[in-house]
Amino acid sequence: MIHNYDDFMQALQAAGFSLGGANAGGIFTLLPWAWNEPPPYDTPVRWYTGDPALDPNEWIGRAMAARVAYGKLFFKKSGFITEAWLPYFLAVRRGGTSFDRRYERGEISHAAKRIYEVLRTHDKLVVEDVKQLANFTREEKSAFDRGLTELQMRLFISPCGRRYKVSKTGEEYGMASTIFCLTEHFCGEAAMAQAASIDPTEAAQKISAQVKVLNPQATDKNIGKFIFG
Repeated sequence: MIHNYDDFMQALQAAGFSLGGANAGGIFTLLPWAWNEPPPYDTPVRWYTGDPALDPNEWIGRAMAARVAYGKLFFKKSGFITEAWLPYFLAVRRGGTSFDRRYERGEISHAAKRIYEVLRTHDKLVVEDVKQLANFTREEKSAFDRGLTELQMRLFISPCGRRYKVSKTGEEYGMASTIFCLTEHFCGEAAMAQAASIDPTEAAQKISAQVKVLNPQATDKNIGKFIFG
């Protein structure tokens, strides 16, 4: 039962990963109710209140700052992966193969390559700047969104922060914009080296075993989709 951010982070570290929000995907989520639904148990947690301790929307930025990966990671929907488990997902999703090699083999879309090349030449960028620098037109919005999701699912890029607009008086306002960077920049060299040392098959088996601990009813089909993206 999650009553605040600290509860959430403690449970997430124990679980290793979680889908975001109410969408469990047949796997596991720490917050099994939608933002516009009443919680299934007594808790002060409420979305979009702006309270850093009680608003799950505010937990995203705090979690990323604590080295928890967040983004469209599972079933093309949001989720969290802790620092300890990220190398195993990297081993499975990337398999030691570079972005360029994947693109040469036709496994990466052209829209995704345009986005990746922009982020490869910058430390990190707000999503609106990524779109502008990659020269996506208004008519290409769907292609941009698909490319962004594709790269997150393959763990080639990661959200690495959030940025609000700032008023003339210095106050933040409006909806936060997501900041993106290459996953290497987010997780660091040690995690990438660890991922490279892990056999992808063994990584998949380890993740599968943990899913079954979290949800014994999870089917092999759903687990496979969850692991491999």
